Amino acid sequence: MTKIGDRIAYLRKSKGVSQTDLAKSINASREAIGKYERNEAMPSVETAKKIADIFEVTLDYLVDETAAATFDKQTVKRIQDIEILNSDDKNHLFALMDAFLRDAKAKAAYS
Repeated sequence: MTKIGDRIAYLRKSKGVSQTDLAKSINASREAIGKYERNEAMPSVETAKKIADIFEVTLDYLVDETAAATFDKQTVKRIQDIEILNSDDKNHLFALMDAFLRDAKAKAAYS
């Protein structure tokens, strides 16, 4: 299980953001960021939300120790938009997605 501090450190490093820059972006101290990343302190909900927004991930991904996938906000928005489609439109969209994903997996398997 990945803790919130580990996720913050991973996201920060993968985006090439320093602790100082992250701290400035969320109006916190660099020391606070270090404590979060070492799992010595937990950010408040408001601070965790700011961090999630900076890295364009959901708050669920940031705080849920069992979350395996990261979904950027654009993906989440698309999923929400799909949910409001009627059944026929959803089925057409899913058929297109399934065909595309099948083809991508086949290409990957043969390369």
